[in-house]
Amino acid sequence: MRFRATVENIPIFFRIIQAIEKLQKKCIIKFTEDEMHIVCNDDANEGGIQVWSVVKVESLFTDYRIQSNAENKITVSLSTEALLSALRSSSSSASSSSIAAAILPTHDADELVMKLAKKNDQAVLSFEMLGVSRSGRKVRVAHDVRIDVMRPSEVDKLREPLCPEPDVTILFPQLQKMRTIVERLRPLSDILALRANNSGKLQIAISTDTVKLETQWVGCANPSMRQAPDENAPEPEVAENPDPEKLFSVHVSIRSFIKFLNSHVVSTTAIACICQNHCAILYVYIGDVADAGGVLTFYIPTVIDDVN
Repeated sequence: MRFRATVENIPIFFRIIQAIEKLQKKCIIKFTEDEMHIVCNDDANEGGIQVWSVVKVESLFTDYRIQSNAENKITVSLSTEALLSALRSSSSSASSSSIAAAILPTHDADELVMKLAKKNDQAVLSFEMLGVSRSGRKVRVAHDVRIDVMRPSEVDKLREPLCPEPDVTILFPQLQKMRTIVERLRPLSDILALRANNSGKLQIAISTDTVKLETQWVGCANPSMRQAPDENAPEPEVAENPDPEKLFSVHVSIRSFIKFLNSHVVSTTAIACICQNHCAILYVYIGDVADAGGVLTFYIPTVIDDVN
């Protein structure tokens, strides 16, 4: 089993793991010849939120080499906090915030190599950075992240959630602005109603015994997310003359929704699919949707509640 790659796009890799770390302290990463998959599917996650992400190798890595007996696939479980720390230590350009600048090192990586290794009989994902300090001195930084390599039988048990066909698909406004609004609602309710229709209307609302609040956006795009039909599959039932003004809704944990909104560090572009009273499927794209380098897919199940 061999794996080695040069991390070409350190800031994007850092921001992806930054969003994942807010959700779960451990994650599963599956490396294949063409893609990197990041999975957070712990049943203990608040609100039942899961993440199933796919990132194209070419979006993050160069000199990418992988070899294994499992069809050249390697799947590992590791600490998101430790991985974030390794990426943070590699470059002061990993984040542009003033807070991060105060804690990040005073050097930038000319090259960051990530490889599978074994240290004291413990499998690790080893990061080796070669660069130059701000004073002009050559710097070498090594950082090992402990991992558990998963057996193919364990990997086969991983199953992405099964969801019905979405009732509505809508393009979200900027995630950071939505996060500001939802953060103000969090002290007032544990449940958030997410509603949308096929005429570009989006609503988020809370309703308790003491307060009812609603925020609405209009003019949002309704992109199509339908896949090419399977010739052997039966034709799906389609309502005659569906009402574009009809609102479809799902009630979700407000804390889970805020964890999704933390992905604004990756991209401002997100598309939501609402499956009425079942779940919300939220797609955060890395780069332009038409030519995305990957997508983070969040699944948030419905919460039974009496919100209207």
